Amino acid sequence: MPSDPFQIPVAFDLAATVAFALTGAMAARRRGYDIVGLFFLALASGLGGGLIRDGLFIQQGPPALMTDGRYLWAVLGGGAAGAFLGERLTRLNRAIAIVDALGLGAYAVFGVQKSLAAGLAIPAAVLVGVINAAGGGVLRDILTREEPLVFKPGQFYVLIALAGAIAFVFLTHQTRLPATAAALIAIGLTFVLRLLTIFFNWKTSAITRPPSPSPTDGA
Repeated sequence: MPSDPFQIPVAFDLAATVAFALTGAMAARRRGYDIVGLFFLALASGLGGGLIRDGLFIQQGPPALMTDGRYLWAVLGGGAAGAFLGERLTRLNRAIAIVDALGLGAYAVFGVQKSLAAGLAIPAAVLVGVINAAGGGVLRDILTREEPLVFKPGQFYVLIALAGAIAFVFLTHQTRLPATAAALIAIGLTFVLRLLTIFFNWKTSAITRPPSPSPTDGA
């Protein structure tokens, strides 16, 4: 464990949880869910990555997100805003995108660091860091029986989280930078890459083209 472990500021962590929960609530509105479905989707979007990290991979007691009631209040706040304000919140899309770009790197780095501290090998820790960063969206899509967006050709997202996780490991293990300095560099890298991806619409492409439907399909 580094002598100066990187810590995500609580205020940012809570703000990011509200923003991610809000995106889940708005997705629930688009699908016509009731209030129960909306709040479950807000919970999955807001806390899903951290819950997968702590509950599935690290398993060192109750997930940290469940021992601090402020995170559930943040989910409730984001869910309520999505439920009652709805489409009026579309003006916040840019702010949510900025929080998401910052959170992508921060959660990737924090997931790697916590996994290494728990004794995971470096490749496994990088994997957990990426899941920590992108797991909420994947869990949201699974719950709504949608093919996860991160599996489809689209803007760079998981690849950017992977770059941030690898950058953090390289800086701490190869250049011996203190963890906080390495984390800030990795977060800055992912933030810039994500904003450039949004601005220039950089996208992945399919490895192969899906087969065309047979003329007899559906006959």
